[in-house]
Amino acid sequence: MNIPWHGGELKLRNPVLTASGTFGYGLEYMPYGSLGDLGGFVTKGLSLKPMRGNPMPRIAETPCGMLNAIGLQNCGVDYFVEHYLPQLPTGPDGAHIIANVYAHNTQDFSTLAGILAAAPGISALEVNISCPNVESGGLLFGQSPAAAAKVTEAVKKACPNLPVIVKLSPNVTDITEIARACASAGADMLSCINTLTGMAVDVKSRKPLLANIVGGLSGAAVKPVALRCVWQVAGAVNIPVIAIGGAHTAEDVLEFLMVGAWAVQIGTANFTRPDTAFRLPGKLADLMEKYGIASCAEFRGSLRLN
Repeated sequence: MNIPWHGGELKLRNPVLTASGTFGYGLEYMPYGSLGDLGGFVTKGLSLKPMRGNPMPRIAETPCGMLNAIGLQNCGVDYFVEHYLPQLPTGPDGAHIIANVYAHNTQDFSTLAGILAAAPGISALEVNISCPNVESGGLLFGQSPAAAAKVTEAVKKACPNLPVIVKLSPNVTDITEIARACASAGADMLSCINTLTGMAVDVKSRKPLLANIVGGLSGAAVKPVALRCVWQVAGAVNIPVIAIGGAHTAEDVLEFLMVGAWAVQIGTANFTRPDTAFRLPGKLADLMEKYGIASCAEFRGSLRLN
């Protein structure tokens, strides 16, 4: 399947991707399947400098989901490009590598984009705007249309030859307002949703389960919110939308396609069963045959409202 962007088409084998922060740098999941069988995979978030992340404990199970406060721990973009990227299978039979990036100011986003644009084997960038903007006193980039647009424009300028995907936060009053701002600023695609802010506590100890107190909720519990956001965003912009949020079955993938998504990222399900994403393309093909769906393009956006 081909996803259009301003510079051409992002050619994927199928609509199954993996979500940032749930698939490491790709190498960790190679024992469970061939990366080339996926539509693509998204790296864990990369910053300019290595990050240690938040103190432990930083993961907690919840009913139908998971809370995490990892704190975007990563090796730094230079180490990734030098050590991890050369080990990943690229080329015609290799993996489509989508590099997720985050920063706390616009200049760092631009610098990250320039480094990755020059790195061989990167198919696209995904921009995480769910992080504090030090230029605006800590307000998240993704909660301000102006800040989100500024970052989008800067990243796109730094890597005009790569598709730029902006990852939207659900922790806003109107996600379509942010979506329109990013699209107007030059985003080639949008992905949604990032995690929902939540917390969990222990009655016996009377303490929070996360050292950070609050974290990001993901997993099956957030799927209804993700479906709503994808449907709203797909109806608000004229660029492709990639779905994220609670998908773990072929049926889930079809649901997201039906509300307008072009592709679907698999996240928390990778923790419960590491081969989930690798198994889904085949299961999706079988389910489409069962329902008489000729192609993803035909089925996309086919939700009946009456």
